[in-house]
Formats: sequence, C-alpha cells, structure tokens
Amino acid sequence: MLDAINISTIALALVLLLIAIRQLGEFKLQIWQIMLLGALMVLLSGEISPVDAASAINPDVMIFLAGMFVIGEAMRESGYLFHLFNRIFCRAKNLDQLLLLILFAMGFLSALLMNDTLAIIGTPLMLYLAQALRISPKLLLLTLAFAVTTGSAMSPIGNPQNLLIAINGSLTNPFLVFFQYLFIPTVANLVLAYLILRLFYKSQFQHTAIEIPKKCISDPALANISRISIILLLILILAKVLAVTVQSSQHFSLTYIAIFSALPVILFSSRRWEIMKHIDWCTLVFFAAMFVLMDSVWRSGFFQSMMEESSLGFGSIPVILALSVFLSQIISNVPFVALFQPLLINPSARDLMALAAGSTIAGNLFILGAASNVIIIQNAEKSGETLTFLDFARVGVPLTALNVFVYWIFL
Repeated sequence: MLDAINISTIALALVLLLIAIRQLGEFKLQIWQIMLLGALMVLLSGEISPVDAASAINPDVMIFLAGMFVIGEAMRESGYLFHLFNRIFCRAKNLDQLLLLILFAMGFLSALLMNDTLAIIGTPLMLYLAQALRISPKLLLLTLAFAVTTGSAMSPIGNPQNLLIAINGSLTNPFLVFFQYLFIPTVANLVLAYLILRLFYKSQFQHTAIEIPKKCISDPALANISRISIILLLILILAKVLAVTVQSSQHFSLTYIAIFSALPVILFSSRRWEIMKHIDWCTLVFFAAMFVLMDSVWRSGFFQSMMEESSLGFGSIPVILALSVFLSQIISNVPFVALFQPLLINPSARDLMALAAGSTIAGNLFILGAASNVIIIQNAEKSGETLTFLDFARVGVPLTALNVFVYWIFL
C-alpha cells in the first residue's frame, strides 16, 4: 500500500509541509535540514540507491556555487563589498536616490554574485543604514529583498534556479540569451519596485537630506585579492559571450568561470582556510539533498503522470509564468525548477526564460518564495529586526502582479 502511494512523493510532501511551518515539536528546523531529511528518507527506504543518489547530484551546479561562495565570502570578510556599497550609496542626497541606488546596485551585483550572497552581505548594511539615517528598517530590508530577487532574474548565474535552467537547458550562450530576453523587463521591474515601495512607505520620504558615514576596508590584502577575483569573473563572462558570438570552438562551461575566478582567493590569500570554513555550506548541503530527493520523485513517475492527465498547455508562456510564481510559494523556486524543467518537451529559449523569470520573481510575492528572503529575515532577527508575513505580502502581492505582467509583455 505504501509503495502504491509512493514513498518519494510522501517524502516530498513532508518536506514541503516542514518548509512551510519550519517547526518539528520544540525544534526549529532550517530549510537545508528539512531537505536533508527528505533525501535521507528516500535513501533509507530504498526508493533510490546510493549509486543513483550520487549520480543525481549535479557536479557543475555544486562546483559553481562553491566557487561563487568563496568569492562572496572573501569580499565580505575583507570589508571590500561593504566599502564598495558604501561608496555607491554615499552619493545619495535623499531617500529617493538611496532606494534607487540600493535597488540597482544590489540588483545588478546579484546578477553576478548570486542573490543569496547579496542577501547575506546586504542585510547588516541595510540595518546599519536604517540606524544611521533613522529610516524604517522594514523599508530597507524590503528594498534589499526585492532588489536581489528582481535583479538576479537577468543572469544565468544570478540565482540557483537560473543556473539549473542554464546548465540543463543546453543554452550555448546563456549570458546573451538571458540578457536578450530579460534585461529590459528586469530594469523596468526594478523601477516598479521603487514606485511600489514609495507608495506604501510614503511617510518615510518626508525626510530631506541624508548623509551616509564612510566605512573603511578591514583587510586591504584580502580586499585586493577579492578585487582581482571579481575582475576575473567579469573578464571570463565576457570571454564566454564573445567565444559563442564569434562561433569559436573554444567553449568553456559556467563551472570553469567560477573555478578560475575563485582561484586567486584559494591560492594567494593567507585566510583561505578561514574563508572556506565560513562559506555557505548549508546551501551546498541543501542542493545536494534536493538533487537526490527530486531525482527520486522523478523516477517515481508521479509528476509525469500528472502532466499527462492535466489539460494545461505547459508550453504556454502565461501558464509557465503562472505555475512558476504560485507553485514556487509551495515548494520554493529551486525545487520547483528541478521538477518542472524536465516536463517541458523541447522547450524554446523563450519558454526557458519564462521559467527563469516566473520562478525568480516568485520571491517577490511571499517570504517563502525565495531562500534569499529567508536569509534576510534570519540575519535581521539576530539584530532584533524582522519582516512579518503581512509586512512582506502587502507590498509583494501588488508588486509581483505588475512584475508578471511586465515579463508576459516582453516574452
């Protein structure tokens, strides 16, 4: 009877339930712990063999994430990224300019360094600015959340689900494809985020001039190495785009971009082991466990049978956008993409970009729509600040509706 119900599907359902409530008796569980429990459940029940589980873990995704985490952690530990943001934000003369600078600076950088990395780095900076300038911390935390979510949509390395789409979608020039389809609507949606935030927090904009105190780099040597890594990252991305554009036979994968960009930190920093120790290992465990669980669910045939019985046109842009936004609230955007992408039969580049846009912008609707939202809230709560479900939803719901409309028009 249990086999008929399917243990893999039960494990997935339990994972989704626990992610929603984040509580098991007296224990408060982290998302990576919940996903790991799901993977262990299908492994121990024999739903997937250890060999199949190991082969299910995508090494390209794991290596890429690890490389980007090394760069991000080096920039954080050295104080370089905090210093960089401070130099950008100190140009703001009023709150309108500050919000626009945060949205576009965090948005564009999340397209390079991944939204989760910017969420970790940006939260203490937002709280610092809120305290120094006497601005609502909720306003700045929401600005950060919408910036890193929206901005990450336009790049294959902006967030984990886009990385999955780029690698599994066999896009020969993912940077160019994402830029071509998603750059303009993403910029438009960043502007919309500013307008919506200004509408809901209009009392905050009665402040006149603002002045941001300057911050210094804490570790100049590591900051210099971090600067080399980020420049190398930009050069390799440009080389990748040019190599495909001129139809060169010398192609290299996204994985190599992350590895070579992280090498200066690994080879030349005296703090390499400290940096390696403090990178986001929990997210890496989450992805490894997710690959195992989702592969087990896929092998069960549950979602394939659902697709056959459904009358929805999965190749339709509006359907892909709608399913991406709403189902990402239930199972989170990365697991959704891992399950849904194989259901698309011979998807076009436009279909894949709709999946990327919908699953990414889902993070603007509710807190659980993106891991970066959870990261921001968890880090803010360490300093006594938070965002409630209603704080987020009252701004996120109208914003996401407009976001989806914009992407639908352009796609």
